[in-house]
Amino acid sequence: MKRKAEKQPPAPISAFAARKARQQQVEVVIQTNRGPNESVVEPPSKRARHSSAEDDPVQSTNANEGDRVTKRAVQRQKGSKKAVRATPTAEGRATNVPLESAVQGVSSQQPLSEGESDEELDSTDEENGSDGIGAAQGDDYSYESPTSTPAEIQNFPLSKVRLSKKNVVYSDENVLCLRIKEKTNLALVGHYDLWVKRGVVSLMGAKIHPSPRLYRVYAPSTHSLPVIKCVSGVDGEAEIEIRSCRSGIHRLRDLSPLYQRIWKGENSYPDRFSLRGVSGDSRRTFSVLYTSADDSLKRHLRPLHLEKKWSTAMKVLSQRGGQLRVLICGPKAAGKSTFSRYLLNHLLSSVPVEDKVYSNKDGVAFLDLDPGQPEFSTMGQVYLAHLRSPFFGPPFTHPSLDGSHDGTVIRAHHIGATSPKDDADHYVLTAMDLMDRYRTLLASYPQCPLIINYPGWIFGQGLEVATWLIRSLGLSDVVYMSEKGPTEVVGPLGQAAQTAMIPLTILPSQPTDFVSKSSAQLRSMQIQSYFHMSHPTQLHNPVWLGTPISRIRPIVVDYDGPKQGILGIMVMGSQISPDLLHDVIDGAIVGVVAVESPSAVLGAGTDGPPVEAFGSSDEQGETGPGESESAPDLDVNMDVLPDTAPQNGHPSATSERAITRTIKENLPYLFVGSGSSTPLDPRASHCLGLALVRSINVASRKLELVTPIPSPKIAESIKQGHRIVLVRGHLDNPNWAISEEYYAARAAERRYQRSLAKARTSGEGQKKNKGTEESDQARQAKMLSILRDRVQRAGSHVPWMKVMDDSGRRQREAAHQKRLWKLKKRAYPGSESEAEW
Repeated sequence: MKRKAEKQPPAPISAFAARKARQQQVEVVIQTNRGPNESVVEPPSKRARHSSAEDDPVQSTNANEGDRVTKRAVQRQKGSKKAVRATPTAEGRATNVPLESAVQGVSSQQPLSEGESDEELDSTDEENGSDGIGAAQGDDYSYESPTSTPAEIQNFPLSKVRLSKKNVVYSDENVLCLRIKEKTNLALVGHYDLWVKRGVVSLMGAKIHPSPRLYRVYAPSTHSLPVIKCVSGVDGEAEIEIRSCRSGIHRLRDLSPLYQRIWKGENSYPDRFSLRGVSGDSRRTFSVLYTSADDSLKRHLRPLHLEKKWSTAMKVLSQRGGQLRVLICGPKAAGKSTFSRYLLNHLLSSVPVEDKVYSNKDGVAFLDLDPGQPEFSTMGQVYLAHLRSPFFGPPFTHPSLDGSHDGTVIRAHHIGATSPKDDADHYVLTAMDLMDRYRTLLASYPQCPLIINYPGWIFGQGLEVATWLIRSLGLSDVVYMSEKGPTEVVGPLGQAAQTAMIPLTILPSQPTDFVSKSSAQLRSMQIQSYFHMSHPTQLHNPVWLGTPISRIRPIVVDYDGPKQGILGIMVMGSQISPDLLHDVIDGAIVGVVAVESPSAVLGAGTDGPPVEAFGSSDEQGETGPGESESAPDLDVNMDVLPDTAPQNGHPSATSERAITRTIKENLPYLFVGSGSSTPLDPRASHCLGLALVRSINVASRKLELVTPIPSPKIAESIKQGHRIVLVRGHLDNPNWAISEEYYAARAAERRYQRSLAKARTSGEGQKKNKGTEESDQARQAKMLSILRDRVQRAGSHVPWMKVMDDSGRRQREAAHQKRLWKLKKRAYPGSESEAEW
């Protein structure tokens, strides 16, 4: 007779515990079938997966015979058969072991909550994500876990909160007000505004207290979903209001397929519950999810939970207050950006003092030294930002702080590459200049802590740079994001920290098992978001426009003549022939760099950089460019630059000495160096932002630039006498800009066809005059023809692209005509892009 406890279904377990149990089961089976002299080999570590395959990631190896555990075969049958997994024997044959036995002994653990796992959860099966999950009733916040579902296709538990009449205060088509109990959490997908009305909740490291402030939250499926957790409340409950927002970021899905299927899908079961009595076609910009099975798009959603050691480390670091100077480093994909974001939000959290909400008035300085995955800028830049409010969202939701009310970029430098390894000396110079700017910032904000985000370039020369920065920057702490070493990295870091007499904290990494977007795709999303985002002065949050970049009004700049608006054009890396300069910059992303003095052009008037460059703390100019309140909010014409140099003295002879004019176009090619270009001195120059060279008009000697840099920022830089240099680095080619018009045309065609289908559905049964019906059909056919012609013309003006009809797909989908793109490769010397043009 079974005991009562055995008859109850097992409680849900975390994916980490389930994986550990499966590995232990495999080791037990292998040890039982192995001889006494055979050694046990640890299974290989898992790697990030880029597909939604249904295979089991857990694999084992046999050291003596080279056998590998075969992938788990999941048998879905309606009978009483159970799923089995294959495990190797000593002879190399696979034997079937019931899957349920692999997770015995761990089913009594509690549901996953914040800080209970040091790894991300396993991804769910996209096709079978909704089997066996049911919603709890009443106030029961426990999960219902399907015991018959194999572990690899079990759904992620996302929220402990279950919507009911007791906790839903009010709701309509745009707003949802909830009461959530202490130590319970809520996960949503989409973008929304959060208002804490009562109690205290935590979100991405920040503790939010009741206030009139609305916090904008972005929760796309490309990243782990942020979790709203009740920390404390009145009578054990906190009350929050979630509002739909109209930021326009969803419009980018019409310009790039990378932005499709990342926001809210159809209304989930919790949404339908809270929308009872409301029109059925009501669509909020957010969706409440109990588990990943509630997602209509069947994506691999997972919650964002912190490891306990991370939370402990953040509490210790935050206790240092304004004296905190922490460098966060570690290998790639170890969670450095996530930890930095959480620590930043934690330091910026408001704290109630005597019935008033006290905020950190001095803010937090963020020194981002990772040009490959920057947080508040686009790729290829390092910068110092001064932040005054938490940020809730991935980097592509805040790719720029220009015009932001929550922070500003004090100073930025254009590296021109996603990794600083090609020019480590220039990278160190930029870091030291930004650190000098932080010391200047302390004069106005003495209690402003500093967070330094170091890239994953931690081996070889990158390790030498990291140890040098630890000894030179006057830090208070160093955090290394990996407990697995290696020793050749941790050892030198520990020695450098010991020399600087500061502690070294080693934290476990927190990688993800499933990656929905690659690093290159995330960079494309971030830079595309950068070119389509703006900060209206009358709004607190940014907005995005869905206009293709080919239809955005450009800035026209003279590159020759009496009204020349730019000093020159630099190409970082190896020297190129001046005849190729036109092809190199046409259609490329360039950095818009303001030159503050002639000394920025290293080697133009001197033999090289000064010896004291690595340790100099001399100030060159102001703290950083800022927007002028008196500057007109108009399109800037860079051709208003005066012919003669202003008061700070830009001698033409010194600058022109390093400029070579191309023969055909007369472009000003700025090159200083021997074999490779010497970059501008960061102490006498800074980056204003990025621009896209849309066209070069040789006849009129003009450049057409598309840039989101605010006009007052450029006007203020020119007013201070700075000269503008366009720097072409080794950034990814803007293929997203090439195809935006095509995707926009296709989206317009699809929208019109959907409107016709909806009109036909709603007009069924209504009698129309024959003449009127024929007239409507003719008008609709004409409009469809215009839209299809627009799609066809989308690539006709782009010489390296050609639109081709796909007749096979057109036959399969007669209602909608599909087209393919064909790219003609057009490379320049030294290009390493995968899709050169």
